[in-house]
Amino acid sequence: MKTPLGWAADRWTLTPRALRWGTTAALVVSILIIVTGGVVRVTGSGLGCPTWPACDTGSLTTTPELGIHGVIEFTNRALTGVLIAAVGWAIVAARLQSPRDRTMTRLAWSQFWLVVINALAGGVTVLSELNPYIVAMHFVLAVALLTTTTLTWHRAHRSQSADAVFPRWVGRLAWVLVAVTAVLILVGTLVTGSGPHAGDSADVPRMAFVWADVAVVHGVLGFATLALGVVLLVALSRIPGAEIARRRALTFVVVVVLQAALGVTQALIGLPEWLVVLHLLGSALVWVGALRVLLDVHPQLFARTQPGPYTLETQEHALNA
Repeated sequence: MKTPLGWAADRWTLTPRALRWGTTAALVVSILIIVTGGVVRVTGSGLGCPTWPACDTGSLTTTPELGIHGVIEFTNRALTGVLIAAVGWAIVAARLQSPRDRTMTRLAWSQFWLVVINALAGGVTVLSELNPYIVAMHFVLAVALLTTTTLTWHRAHRSQSADAVFPRWVGRLAWVLVAVTAVLILVGTLVTGSGPHAGDSADVPRMAFVWADVAVVHGVLGFATLALGVVLLVALSRIPGAEIARRRALTFVVVVVLQAALGVTQALIGLPEWLVVLHLLGSALVWVGALRVLLDVHPQLFARTQPGPYTLETQEHALNA
C-alpha cells in the first residue's frame, strides 16, 4: 500500500535545489526557535500563556489580559508552526527526489518527530510551572532537533569527497571535539538552571547547584573545546587537500572564541538579558560548527555518494580515517 508521498513520487519529482532550500529553511528555523525560547526565558514570559495546549482558558491565542508576556510566549509557540512547515518542505522534497534517497527521507522524518516531542516537552514545561530540569530537557530536545536539521542540510548540500585522506587520530579527535562540545552545552543548561534566568521569576525554583561552581566547570569545558578546535585546525593545515575541513575548523574556532567572550562579558556585567540571548544563539552555532567539522573530517557520514572519482580504494581510505 502506497503512502500519499509515495503516490506523489510516482508522478512528480523535485529538483535537488528544492531539497537544499527545504533543509536550509528547517536548519534556520530550528536555530531561531532556540533563540526565541531564550527570549521567553530572560523576559520572564515562561508562563505568559498559563496553560497548554491552549494559551489561556478558553483561548488558543494570547489575550490582552496576558499582556506582553503572553505575546512573547505565544509568538514562540506559533514559531513551531513555521518550523513544522519548513520540516514538511524538507520531507516532501526529500521523498520526491529521483533517485530516491532513503537515508535523506529518514533524516527529514526524524525532524518531524523531534518537533512533535519538543512541542509536548514544552507543554510539560508549562504544566510543571517551569520546573528547571524539564526546562533543561526542553532545550536539550531542541538541540537534538538542531542536530538532525544539520545532518539533513549537510547531506543535501555535500557529496562525498576524496580530496583528502585523514589520519585515524584526526578522525578520532573530531569525535572527541563533538563529545566535549555536547558536554559543554549540557553543563550550560545547569548554569542557566541554577542562575538568575532559570525561568519566569524569582519564585521559580532553581536547580540545586552553586551557580559560581557550575559556571567555572562550564568555563573549563569551553577552554577544552577551544583547545581541541585549535589542535584540529593545526592538524588539518598539514593535510593535503583538506582545505574545506580546515576552513570549517577555523570557523569553529572563531565562533568558540566569540562565544567565550560573550560568556565572560555577561558574567562580569551581571548577565544582561540581551547578552544571554546572544550567548544562547552562540551555543547553537557552536554545536552546528562542531557537527560540520566532524562531517568534513568523516566525509562518509551522512553524505550522498558521489559517482566517478570516488573509487573503492578511496572509500576504504575514508572509512579507515
